[in-house]
Amino acid sequence: MQWPPVPSVDYRADAGRGGAALVTVVVGVDGAGRTHRLGEIAAAADRPVVRVTPALADDLTDCLAQARVEGAVVVVDDAHRLTPQALRALAAAARNGTAMVVARRPTIDRPELADLDEAVAAAGAVEQLGPLDPGALAALVATVLGQPPTARHLAAVQAASAGLAAVAVAVAADPDGTPPALVARLQRRITGPGGSAAALAAVLALGLGLTDDVVCAAASLDLTQAAAGMRALRDMGLLTPDGEQMIPAVARALLADLSASERRRLHETVARALLATGAEPVRAAAQLRAARARTPTAADVYRQAADQLRFTDPGAALSWYDDALDAGTDPTLVAAGRAEAATLLGLPVDLDGPTGAPSDAARLAMVAGAAAAYDGRAGRAATALLGAGDPGPVLAVAALMATGQPESARTVATGQAPLPLRRLAEASLTIGDPGEALPLMIEAAESFEQTPPAVAVPDLPHALGALVAVTAGDVSSAEYLLGRALTSGIGGPVAVNRHRLLLAWARLRTGRYDTALAELRRLDNTALPGRERLMYAGLAAGIARRSGDIAQLRTAWAVADPVLARRAVDLFQVEVVEELLVAAARLRHHQRITPILDELDGIVDRLGRPAAWAVSIGWIRLQIAVVGEDAAAAAATAARLGAVDPDGHRQQAQCRAAARWAATLAGEVDADAVLTDAADLAAAELPWESSRLIGHAAIRTTDAAAARRLLERARDLSKVEAVANDTQPDASRGGLSDREVEVARLVLDGRTHREIGTQLFLSPKTVEHHVARIRAKLGATNRAELIATLRSLLPAEA
Repeated sequence: MQWPPVPSVDYRADAGRGGAALVTVVVGVDGAGRTHRLGEIAAAADRPVVRVTPALADDLTDCLAQARVEGAVVVVDDAHRLTPQALRALAAAARNGTAMVVARRPTIDRPELADLDEAVAAAGAVEQLGPLDPGALAALVATVLGQPPTARHLAAVQAASAGLAAVAVAVAADPDGTPPALVARLQRRITGPGGSAAALAAVLALGLGLTDDVVCAAASLDLTQAAAGMRALRDMGLLTPDGEQMIPAVARALLADLSASERRRLHETVARALLATGAEPVRAAAQLRAARARTPTAADVYRQAADQLRFTDPGAALSWYDDALDAGTDPTLVAAGRAEAATLLGLPVDLDGPTGAPSDAARLAMVAGAAAAYDGRAGRAATALLGAGDPGPVLAVAALMATGQPESARTVATGQAPLPLRRLAEASLTIGDPGEALPLMIEAAESFEQTPPAVAVPDLPHALGALVAVTAGDVSSAEYLLGRALTSGIGGPVAVNRHRLLLAWARLRTGRYDTALAELRRLDNTALPGRERLMYAGLAAGIARRSGDIAQLRTAWAVADPVLARRAVDLFQVEVVEELLVAAARLRHHQRITPILDELDGIVDRLGRPAAWAVSIGWIRLQIAVVGEDAAAAAATAARLGAVDPDGHRQQAQCRAAARWAATLAGEVDADAVLTDAADLAAAELPWESSRLIGHAAIRTTDAAAARRLLERARDLSKVEAVANDTQPDASRGGLSDREVEVARLVLDGRTHREIGTQLFLSPKTVEHHVARIRAKLGATNRAELIATLRSLLPAEA
């Protein structure tokens, strides 16, 4: 069986060798041009030629006798197909001095062929025919087409044929097609004796890059049989030069000859082989997808890939679930996994459809809990999680605490759950004291990163830890946690928006508005779940309130109002609710304020009135009173806060500032005391509120000099960074403001806070606040890191 004939043209770059070597072994796979090369040598010989082919082997004695008489060259084509007797006779003639040129396949499978090869090569040379070089291929294609090919056409022929001459001839006119003649010739070739080559060819034609064990399993061969089959396919000229994969045009031709049912059987065979050999599911699924496999076993592989990726790459998981369904998977088998992946993507989830095993129902219940949490309904989330099997109740602890159900939280916190979930539950039980909860949340966050739990989580410790950190006045820790979350990508795409919004929120509270503005612009016209809509509205309201933009404040309220109307608030939303309720007071939407405050007060009461949260709720009431210039309400709130004994420095600063604010609204202005209490607020990461306190005092004092001093300080604290004209902080200075650079240079000089304050006309507390903000911006965790970073950013001035 021969390949399509190669045109008689000197298409090889080294064709000039002609037939100079009259004792030669020409080695090449079928279709590489062995016969063509023999013709060149014979044409160049200056003597008679006697040809020996398998068809003429019976007359070999007469041929060799004729050659001796005439001094002819014996040209032997397809030596690998000769009988052992013929090979022995040729070897004897070569050793007796008969000029001989022999062509054969690369594989020497019999001792007689090896003996002939040795006899000829010992007296002459060996030529190895490989793929055509670019010039030779161009000449060959030009001969077939009758004109020079374009560069693009030539590249397509090269890709389809792998440079094998006979295949290049077959596809020269249509590199992307499947010539019927090629299909017919291949069919006859691979269905010959043995069968191993045919089984291997079908598997390799899929072009899936399967490992050896999978190929053997799919072809039902052992390693020895598979090796023999691969050698046969190589010798037939069906494999690329590296011998690892099928020539593309050959693979197309082989697959084109399969019926639809035969192709499905082939796909099913390969899918079973992948499962049987323990192939990695995602890689196996990708291989089957490349073959467009749609069989029951392929469906199982797709489902396994999806299950593996549903928490780490939920978008890819949904795609694999879709493939599994297309391949015939029972929808109940993928319902829970699809719901988990969709939840992490923030997509709607159908929780009312049919489910499979009881464990799937529990997984869907946890998805329902997570979805409710994303929607800002912590109470509903807790109910769903408590109704699920383990680890649902442990996951419910944070929601139970946030809605004021500590007894239930403590009861279920000891349930069965992976370590990261137990760490989160342990931290959540302590949120009454943010300072105590924060290190536990950091520990839980680290545990989540090391071993992400395979469940849908209502919220991550990174987010909850950031919220308690802000409440504790430790924005640096909040930024640390949120930075880790964003770097690791934990929690999927739905968590990315949450973490970015929380990072913007933390920076807004400390007077850095550029991140908040960037988030508002990024999320314009983006559909967000209820919890994140509330945060988005809080950011918008915070920016609007600080810039005095009443129109933007109304826009923010329009986003928040429908969410607040549900009265589904919890402890972790206190900070953002403060911004929104103050906005409501400013816009005179008082009907929304009292129910929300009553709900939050009820939660704090049920938790036993922990000081930190009691102060937070009282602070909201104070800010509402300040907006309405209600001196009586401010005084009443300040009195209640005065009865609280908080441990946190932020809450202590708020209690003192509340008393000072109430006095100021009543017309009692002590400028020095105002500046001191305001400095404490600023140091507690509340610079905007600090500036507002000073501003209120400045417009109420009767002392003109004190008013000027107060207004100057208020302006310094309320300065909006990178907001007014869309400018950005100077990156070369680490984003430090001019004032912070002044403070930083004096820190580098070794000055104390008091000495810096004296030089810059600032209080030591204000200097402390500046230093804290500098550390947060530069990410320095201790003084040594701060000094080292400042030295690199702020070289000594000349």
